[in-house]
Amino acid sequence: MALINTIREKSGWAVGAIIIGLLLFMVGGDLFTGQNSFFGRNDRSVGEIAGEKVDYDQFQATLEQAKQSFVQQQGRQPDEQTMGYLRDQAWNQMLYRIAFQKQFDELGLKVSDDELTDMVQGNNVHPSIRQAFTDPQTGQFDVTKVKEYLRNLDKMDPQAQAAFANFENNLRPERLGTKYNNLLKMSTYVTTAEAKRYNEAQAAQVNLRYLFVPYFTVSDSSLKVTDAQIQAYIDKNKGRYKVEDGRTIEYVTIPVTASREDSTTIQTSVNELATQFAAAPVDSAFVKLNSENPTSPAYLSPADMPEKLREQLPLQVGKVYGPYAENGTYSLYKVSGQKAGAQAAARASHILIKADGTTPEADAAAKAKATDVLNQIKGGADFAAMARQYGSDGTTATGGDLGWFQQGRMVPEFEKAVFGASSAGLLPNLVKTSFGYHIIKITAPKTAQTYQVATVQKSIQPTEGTRDAAYNKAQELKGQATDLESFRKAIAADKSLQKSEAKGLGRGDQAVNNLQGARDLVRWAYGADGSQGPGAQGIGDVSPAFEIGDQYVIAVLTGERSKGTADVASVKPEVTALVRNELKAEQIKQKLSAAKGTLEQIAQAYGNGAQVKTADNVVLGQAMIPGLGSEPVAVGRAFGLKVGQKSAPIAGEQGVLIVEPTSTTPAPAAADVQAARQQLAAQRTARADGLIYEAIKQQANVTDNRSKFF
Repeated sequence: MALINTIREKSGWAVGAIIIGLLLFMVGGDLFTGQNSFFGRNDRSVGEIAGEKVDYDQFQATLEQAKQSFVQQQGRQPDEQTMGYLRDQAWNQMLYRIAFQKQFDELGLKVSDDELTDMVQGNNVHPSIRQAFTDPQTGQFDVTKVKEYLRNLDKMDPQAQAAFANFENNLRPERLGTKYNNLLKMSTYVTTAEAKRYNEAQAAQVNLRYLFVPYFTVSDSSLKVTDAQIQAYIDKNKGRYKVEDGRTIEYVTIPVTASREDSTTIQTSVNELATQFAAAPVDSAFVKLNSENPTSPAYLSPADMPEKLREQLPLQVGKVYGPYAENGTYSLYKVSGQKAGAQAAARASHILIKADGTTPEADAAAKAKATDVLNQIKGGADFAAMARQYGSDGTTATGGDLGWFQQGRMVPEFEKAVFGASSAGLLPNLVKTSFGYHIIKITAPKTAQTYQVATVQKSIQPTEGTRDAAYNKAQELKGQATDLESFRKAIAADKSLQKSEAKGLGRGDQAVNNLQGARDLVRWAYGADGSQGPGAQGIGDVSPAFEIGDQYVIAVLTGERSKGTADVASVKPEVTALVRNELKAEQIKQKLSAAKGTLEQIAQAYGNGAQVKTADNVVLGQAMIPGLGSEPVAVGRAFGLKVGQKSAPIAGEQGVLIVEPTSTTPAPAAADVQAARQQLAAQRTARADGLIYEAIKQQANVTDNRSKFF
């Protein structure tokens, strides 16, 4: 009895302990990682747009709409790569909905119900509605069909109703966006002065002489570029070096490829299939059961056969040919019938001699050359060797071989000669076509014979043992590589491994260089918890072994870049070259400025590398110097000088220049600048949509944290 009373007294404590234990079990992992929702630390935000947090569920709802639209349009579920594109689409929709809506509200822009009705069944029907309800036979849009469709919408299947509801929900924001963009685009204005200046820039010309010293004439090694100089250049040109978040990684791939033993094992099984195939009563059923890429047996001419099978011509009905290994696949071919086809096929080689022009003289020269080559072949010269030496089309590498082809695939004159021949051998006469003169050798005469062929294919796949060996090698490398130094050391010790680098990986990237479907690797680089384990936390962290396609990938984080202005490390190679050119320009300018006299005398005083050239008809608006390329500063300076006046040395795009106009042609006075005004306005309006979007996006201070979840 005392025991029972003790249990009763302690039962409250016991129940409490059990409840606490269950709670710890349910949330314990998250409790100590700072991700549990009990203390409000489980951040479900995928980002922030214009000060408004984007909730995960909110984003998922938008993504699901995009996904359903894709399924309806394509008739299939999206793969992982497509899902990446759909996530970007959903994110952009969220950005548009939130950031642009704030602009609409500030301006008081609205879309009335009457406007929406007008877009569906009124006078200004939306292009999608117009396209869907236009008679393909007459090309006429019928609004009565739209109204009939809407009357019967509630009787349609739920999927059709949801699709139209989604379309209708997007009409209002789309019309608001059009109004907003038009409001800004219609404010585009080109002044008369701008139009006149544009006309003058397109018509004014100058002939000039110039002295040019290319940058490459000064040795790169003679100038040392410091990080401080690079940083100063970036600071001076911040607008050119705006960057988003980026990550740089080094990585190795360990391919999971079939070994020779794997190939032998599969070949043994395919050999067994060949015996069964020969005895199979129904070829199509056997193919369906045993081929990885089943296709119905079909009649093939020699022109359509696989090369391995074509080499066995003539084929025997009932015989199985193969297995043949090609492109990682073993193939078996069974011939179950033969008959004459509708079109003949043949095989030929040719040597094409083209004329060097369209004149009768050029044609005569080509014919004489072709006749000489034909006579050499008749005299015993090797046809293939002559084709490689004298041929002028893409068949020279194969000795002129055109392979098998059916009637109807070549130009008429060529076909008449080939299919008119009754036996193999060199045709005695040249054949002229629109391409030139042909020397033709029939390598297989025409035949109308076709064979019914059933095909069984088995790909050469790595066995589990091979896959395990690759996995073990990846895990061994992972065990050796604990930081950047040990990672590089382990790779250097294994000659079978090749290190690669990927720079500036973006948060939303789906691929890493040529590695497709590498989303988990990108997420790891951004510190997200992926399916493989915790993400990278800092420089030198080594990833787990990611299985990407038919390979294992191990990476190390070597660089981080935050949104804003690029740092020295991320743009060092590019900016080093630019800074070095600036230093070279100063050096060249000082040396040129010390010399006096004509351009030739200055060039002679400068020494090697300086050259004097002329350029005619240089147009101010194009800023191009013929033979040199784009040099806007030098061209602009030339138009500001008097004839015969030399400029000071100018640091250009390719080198340092001194320009001297020899004559100028001013632009004629334009009586009407309306055309120029319209052209400039059209150019500005065409750029407006993209510029408006980028401006709103920049003002919205977007934070994209989708990599935490996807």
